[in-house]
Amino acid sequence: MKTVRASPCDAAELTAIARAAKSQWGYPESWLRRWEEALTITSEYIRAHATYVAVSDGRAVGFCSVITRGNEAFLDHLWVMPAETGKGMGRALFERAEGAARAAGAACLRVESDPHAEGFYVRMGATRYGRVPSAMDENERFLPLLEKSL
Repeated sequence: MKTVRASPCDAAELTAIARAAKSQWGYPESWLRRWEEALTITSEYIRAHATYVAVSDGRAVGFCSVITRGNEAFLDHLWVMPAETGKGMGRALFERAEGAARAAGAACLRVESDPHAEGFYVRMGATRYGRVPSAMDENERFLPLLEKSL
């Protein structure tokens, strides 16, 4: 497995990875439809943000992207195909995101996480500093806010 810089022509493939990864957590189809725009990666997005692809056996199996603002970096996406979970892809992508954030001069990497992914980010060394409401339909829901010093 290796991580490489994404190309704008990877947009459709990265979108498919994001949707498959989000679907694995059993969310209702109506929620997945509401998240469609957030899970869609465009060529323009890849051109504008540091985006990296995890490649295994010649195919994309995950990706991450980092947005940097001043001395802070934000992990905007980190998705791994469900069949590849637990094989080190997520760790490799997180480390790649850390490297990109450091190279851009960031002092910390922040994440607004899906609740199902919080444990992963904690294992990567991030700590929770808050949460934001993200109600869906009539269900109270919160997204953990995490950060890791670089």
